Amino acid sequence: MPPSADDLLRAADAARAGGDTSRYPGTLTARERLAVLLDEGSFVEDGLLAGSLPADGVVTGVGTVEGRPVAVIAHDFGVKAGSWGELTCEKQIRILERADRDLLPVFYLVDSAGGRLTEQMGFFPGRRGASAIFRLQVALSGRVPQICCLHGPSAAGGAYMPAFTDWVGMVEGRASMFLASPRVAEKVTGERTTEEEMGGARMHAEVSGCGDAVFSHDWQAVAAARLLFSYLPDDWTGRPAVVAPVEPEETDWTGVIPDDPVTGYDVVEVIDRLVDAGTFFEVKPDWAPEIVVGLARLEGRVVGIVANQPGAKSGAIHVDSADKAARFVSWCDAFNVPLVFLQDVPGFMVGVAVERQGIIRHGAKLIAAMASAEVPKFSVILRKAYAAGFYAMCAPGFEPRATIALPSAFIGAMGPEASVNAVYARKIADIADDDERAAFVAARVEEHRAEINLLRMASELVVDTVVPGEELRAELAVRLRHAEHWSRGAPRRHHLVSPV
Repeated sequence: MPPSADDLLRAADAARAGGDTSRYPGTLTARERLAVLLDEGSFVEDGLLAGSLPADGVVTGVGTVEGRPVAVIAHDFGVKAGSWGELTCEKQIRILERADRDLLPVFYLVDSAGGRLTEQMGFFPGRRGASAIFRLQVALSGRVPQICCLHGPSAAGGAYMPAFTDWVGMVEGRASMFLASPRVAEKVTGERTTEEEMGGARMHAEVSGCGDAVFSHDWQAVAAARLLFSYLPDDWTGRPAVVAPVEPEETDWTGVIPDDPVTGYDVVEVIDRLVDAGTFFEVKPDWAPEIVVGLARLEGRVVGIVANQPGAKSGAIHVDSADKAARFVSWCDAFNVPLVFLQDVPGFMVGVAVERQGIIRHGAKLIAAMASAEVPKFSVILRKAYAAGFYAMCAPGFEPRATIALPSAFIGAMGPEASVNAVYARKIADIADDDERAAFVAARVEEHRAEINLLRMASELVVDTVVPGEELRAELAVRLRHAEHWSRGAPRRHHLVSPV
């Protein structure tokens, strides 16, 4: 006997109620998370009655965020811990196919224990299993924004769902990512650990770099995702929205950048004096802190900031910071966000340890990403710009729209002291008297500074203009306005072969 209308309504109500989440008091359900994300009344759900479990453990559909259509995937951790079966995969594949067809941004609210081993044939080996989900995520990459809030576990192969997105916000105490649980790892390797140590939010935000930010509550992660979306276009063919400008938080540049090139300072204080107040959205703030990256607005226009951080490891570029900046530059280029490079860099880190870690290939990734980016690029020399660090931060040979220097800037293959020691090493060693040696070195350093000075750099078109800090924001703003009609060049090849 076919189900009655009342039967269908009861089934729909049961599906919307979801699974039992009482074990996690204070944690938002999948639908409550969607209510925070989406505009009220905008959600249209697909596959509500899939399977014998409530929505088969995943809520999918389309809604709007600030009036902008988006596709959503939200795992219900109350239904078999949000695990994936055959229909769970099918629902996710269908919404991603729609996003691919209609160029819809995708929000992922992830909370899944991985695949259901009782339905292995459904989720694992087939054409419509988990592998198809990842294929579609890769197909969408760089075409539409993909933003992930990781509310709980993302285990085994499912850990790649956050990995293929543009940004991952993790909820501390519940969110985790790992390819094998601590129990499985112990069986395979004998290693004993905890979920937090192996794949918790802090570990991924501070050590692995797989997480972008850590939040205390579900709603905070979702609110940050909404805010991030406001900086991005709907898809790769659009441009970020321009909004009304706001004055910066700070305007006084006194003492912000120390005269001594080796004295550290916080480059975020520079950023606060350049961008509209309250608009700097930092990405991966706790990972590789020697470089700072993030989105901001400058007189209402969205820009990507890439800045050396002299307050951490002297701002030298290390293996992780090269990867961090390369990924961010590529992301900005994908979504038509102009880039501003703030240089105060002693170069790439040197030494046996970093060479063994592959600093050359990691540095090559950054240079390749920066050189390939077609969005308008602006290079600002705040203080020092030495060695290959100058190149990686968009030297003139990489065709920035302008290279702008503060009066404190100095550009060179290495610092004056290091250069003098390299050129005159034998002569310096031969001077026995300490005072005489110091005087000789000081004189050579001054000669070096006089030869390679900012006026010469400007006269030979290395630097396009020199402005005091107080005028830098206005200088960048007017150059951004003049560059707003930029366009991409004709494709010259399919794609580059990225460094390892």
